[in-house]
Amino acid sequence: MILLIYLFTGEFRLETHGPLGTLWVSFGLIAFYIALIWLNSLLGLFLTPLFIVPGTWLLDWRKRRKGELVEADQAEGTYQG
Repeated sequence: MILLIYLFTGEFRLETHGPLGTLWVSFGLIAFYIALIWLNSLLGLFLTPLFIVPGTWLLDWRKRRKGELVEADQAEGTYQG
């Protein structure tokens, strides 16, 4: 594309926006990366239970199937703290 512009105009100029443009882009990039870190933190906070809770259900099901898990009515007198 730049080559076509150079061929038609005969000039090769670099487009610059000065120091204010550089500051504007840097503030935009800073805001973008802060938002990205914030979003990744929220995803970890809210998506983790979606995998942990069904995982505990699966482990309880496997233990119950093998006979290793004591049922709730049988475990009244035991403390598991």
